[in-house]
Amino acid sequence: MAEAVAGRIAPDRAAVHSWLQAYGVYVGVGVLLLFNVAFTDHFLSAENFRTQAVQVAPILIVALGMALAIGSEGIDLSVGSVMALSTSLVALYLGYGPWVALLATVLGGIAIGLVNGSLVAFVGVQPIVATLALMVGGRGLALVLVPQLEDVRDPGMRALGSGDLLGVPYPVLIALALVLLVGFAVRRTTFGRQLLAIGDSRPAARLAGLPVRRVLLCVYVASGALAAVAGFLATARLQASDPTSLGSLMELSAITAVVVGGTPLSGGRVRVGGTVAGAVLIQLLTATLIKHDLPPSWTQIAQAAVIVLAVYAARERGKR
Repeated sequence: MAEAVAGRIAPDRAAVHSWLQAYGVYVGVGVLLLFNVAFTDHFLSAENFRTQAVQVAPILIVALGMALAIGSEGIDLSVGSVMALSTSLVALYLGYGPWVALLATVLGGIAIGLVNGSLVAFVGVQPIVATLALMVGGRGLALVLVPQLEDVRDPGMRALGSGDLLGVPYPVLIALALVLLVGFAVRRTTFGRQLLAIGDSRPAARLAGLPVRRVLLCVYVASGALAAVAGFLATARLQASDPTSLGSLMELSAITAVVVGGTPLSGGRVRVGGTVAGAVLIQLLTATLIKHDLPPSWTQIAQAAVIVLAVYAARERGKR
């Protein structure tokens, strides 16, 4: 009798873990929304929703690139430094026009991605080591280029940072377009299928004749380019170039959004929709703590707790 009951409980626990990994992030977003509706003043105002949407856009864009890296059984710790390098390049090239500055920032992100991807794909360096080196070196380069805070006031940048189309801010529209692009690439293209196969088993992918090195290189180039776009948008919103602080700990927010969204650190799967919800969860969590007068350090503690819980849930699911 006892064995029969235990046999029924074990599958139920496995089902609960599986459900939480797939949908727990949406539950978390819902709980935070309800909490803020009940206890946060002016939370339902249009201005607050606009602010939250604009602030989550860079997190989401960086998290999309991080999802590709994690889906390939890698990681990209250099994304925050790429944002810092982007804001330095904006300050240097904005005098030639916003489009030139955007091109310079994207090329800078691609260059960092090429270095990361080459170290991982061709040299065989572990992703965490390769991107850690660029995390340190990239911010150092950004500070060499622009050693202090600089204004980047420009009508085009101001329009991009604070303008909108039919009431939807431009950074949000750009983030949504990139979500659709990454989602399409993962689900509907040969590149996406190869990426997931490599993340699931790199040796098997090699034996199957897949272009493992080329795909890995493209993954880190995409991550670098997306982080550069996020840095450009953040600079446009702030109207200032600050390589010292821009993008600081962004890698933590991006990893948290991806893992909480259901993409396993073991690779082989990319949940784009979950990553969107994870980014929203991180932004709501940060805003909730700030609006209730808790210091910023609590945000970092909360994010660390969330990612530990998400990884634990994924680990428990893997055991079953």
